[in-house]
Amino acid sequence: MIPLLLHLAVSQPHLDDSWITFDIPSFLQNFWPATFDGLTFGAIYGLIALGYTLVYGVLNLINFAHSEVFIVGCYGVVFVLTTLGFGPNPPTISIAAVIGDMLLAILVGMLASAVTAFLLERFAYRPLRHRNAPRLAFLITAIGASFAIQYTIFLIRGPNPEPSVTMFVPEPVFEVFGTTIDSQQITIVVAALILMIAADTFIRRSRVGRGIRAVAQDPDTATLMGVNRERIIVITFVIGGLLAGAAALFYVMKIPSGVQYNGGFVLGIKAFAAAVLGGIGNVRGALLGGLLLGLIGNYGQLLLGASQWTDVIAFVVLVLVLLVRPTGILGTSIARSRA
Repeated sequence: MIPLLLHLAVSQPHLDDSWITFDIPSFLQNFWPATFDGLTFGAIYGLIALGYTLVYGVLNLINFAHSEVFIVGCYGVVFVLTTLGFGPNPPTISIAAVIGDMLLAILVGMLASAVTAFLLERFAYRPLRHRNAPRLAFLITAIGASFAIQYTIFLIRGPNPEPSVTMFVPEPVFEVFGTTIDSQQITIVVAALILMIAADTFIRRSRVGRGIRAVAQDPDTATLMGVNRERIIVITFVIGGLLAGAAALFYVMKIPSGVQYNGGFVLGIKAFAAAVLGGIGNVRGALLGGLLLGLIGNYGQLLLGASQWTDVIAFVVLVLVLLVRPTGILGTSIARSRA
């Protein structure tokens, strides 16, 4: 046995450690472009992460089907834009017309995602709640619903990605530290921040938002105080769907050819990691976690010199943060947030 093991050890090819590099000069040279591009991706992660964090805050449920809620919104956005004549090359129409078409696309994407989230809650999770099913049943149902939506799209649209859709050619707007900031980056980051601030304000200031926080804190007491728990849960799912549908437009804007039946899985995992990193159940934590995850992924890719390390570095940092702070960076749930 020992000679055999020695033979196997000698006969195995030696790993070449040259595949791991620390390209510090490239990292320093491209630091600011990677920063602004990372913030762009991070804004998209943050919007999707809000859906995870809202549902978890109210139900203590990890809705793993939320990535498919997002991808349905992407299909809605692509459908509208292709119907309006958008393709691999941007259309020769006025800026006002492009903005109008984008607004229509984002409304349809938000509606598609919101309806998907509503149906998911109605037919997948509500029957389990009424039967007082254990937590594991919700988790298995979420995973099953995720695959069911994926392969429903597969049967309808097939395995190939949707046609590439380019809305407009990014134009340089200004420079920061010698790095050009273009119109696409500004549009995505500013619009995402506005939507996140609006969601946070809604949760903290509105009557429905107070109901969401009450149900998150103590559902039984909230019900005794006149809060319609089922209505609040439905609204929470719909809000998460609306935000995911908005993120769909920005995703299609950033990656015109990225819409595929299973395209939401990896992005959904990143968004869930962003929610955990910022503090699962915390609205502001989802924003912070998304932006940090986008930055960390880009920095890791630059430093190690290979794009396949982007996700590895991001999740390693996530694990390290959770070892120090298990509740995430902010770590305050919706139930404890103040108006």
